[in-house]
Amino acid sequence: MEEPRPDGIRRRGSVTYAPSAQGTQLEVRGLTRTFGDTTVVDNISFSVEPGQMTGFIGANGAGKTTTMRMMMGVLKVTSGEVLWNGRPITRTDRAACGYMPEERGLYPKQSILDQLGYLGQLRGLTRAEALAEAQRLLERFSLGDRKKDKLETLSLGNQQRVQVAAALLHQPSALVLDEPFSGLDPTAVDSMVELLEEHMARGVPVLFSSHQLDLVDRLCDSMVILDGGKVLASGTADELRDSRPLRHRLRCAQDVGWVRGMPGVTVEDVDGCQATVALADDDARHALLQRALDSGLREFTDLKPTLSEIYREVTR
Repeated sequence: MEEPRPDGIRRRGSVTYAPSAQGTQLEVRGLTRTFGDTTVVDNISFSVEPGQMTGFIGANGAGKTTTMRMMMGVLKVTSGEVLWNGRPITRTDRAACGYMPEERGLYPKQSILDQLGYLGQLRGLTRAEALAEAQRLLERFSLGDRKKDKLETLSLGNQQRVQVAAALLHQPSALVLDEPFSGLDPTAVDSMVELLEEHMARGVPVLFSSHQLDLVDRLCDSMVILDGGKVLASGTADELRDSRPLRHRLRCAQDVGWVRGMPGVTVEDVDGCQATVALADDDARHALLQRALDSGLREFTDLKPTLSEIYREVTR
């Protein structure tokens, strides 16, 4: 996903950027939303750091969309607060955000360019500025030749691209995107990610929800796992991986069925000459390696969990 360098500069694809001393931080503290006697979002806290992409993960009904709506002022907060660079968020701050809601809000019978121009003007751009930026974004999404078409004539994937373009028109200071990659083919995903990374390079935090766990694993600097309106886990990819038990892959020249029953060894899988295990302590590690040497040790590898595996584990 990114290539670290000793000077702290990070590289994502073709975009190089420094850990941002500036940029926007979005944070929620103790955020709660109730509908009557039902608590949909229950005292959750997390932050989205400048220049980072955070995946907001959870099953349908977990509270992701409700949280995003509260962050953007679409829904009233029952209790808790939304912070913008450490202070309570204002209407002006929210106007500087790029927000892509769950229910898409474009006009199906209006031409693509005209409505993007109109939406850009609502964000404070002049008509000429809005049309120029809309044209640029449509070209980036390979829709430049469809700019005069009505939205309803586009495929669902291309309508999704136009919706994202609407969120990016005004060079937003933060991005909150509800399922932005839904319905996109791999090429469209790559194009959108490249565009988002350009915004991140100038310190823009990106929060997006998704059910595509492999995509979250590939793209995100951090992840927030929501279930039943509560945060079950959050942090950077490394923090989440380091918080889980380390597993190991063992491969020998001979059958390794002997790993079963060894003290301090938890066996996850055994298949002939290969096994996946977790070790309780250094004594268990030493004993396992000694026995493996007698069986013709060929490989002993640490296996850090993927973010997808972490998600499945914490939501069981």
